[in-house]
Amino acid sequence: MTQWLLEISAGVYVGHVNSRIRHRLWAKVIEMAGPGRALLVHQDSGEQRLSFTVHDHHWQPVDLDGVTLIRRPTERKLYNPALPRGWSNASKRRRFGRKAASPAAAARKQSEQKPDS
Repeated sequence: MTQWLLEISAGVYVGHVNSRIRHRLWAKVIEMAGPGRALLVHQDSGEQRLSFTVHDHHWQPVDLDGVTLIRRPTERKLYNPALPRGWSNASKRRRFGRKAASPAAAARKQSEQKPDS
């Protein structure tokens, strides 16, 4: 690889090679990568003037109206069923601007309001 390209960082190679050399280098990269990931960005004709090739990568190039973009899959957050759903007491206080009364405090308040006989 270093015969045709410069290694600017660990595992990152840049350079300007013709398509025949690029295809041979890409085949060698795939062979050496095995189950690992690889990404190739190369010059291409078109408005964007570059093209992407991926190997065993979650990010996929997608053509949108002639422009190639990389689509990253979003990670779905899995909620813990053991945690209670809904607003927490702190968020209720923050949102409504007053202290949310606990059940024990509410019972004390009701007992204070009832007249003793």
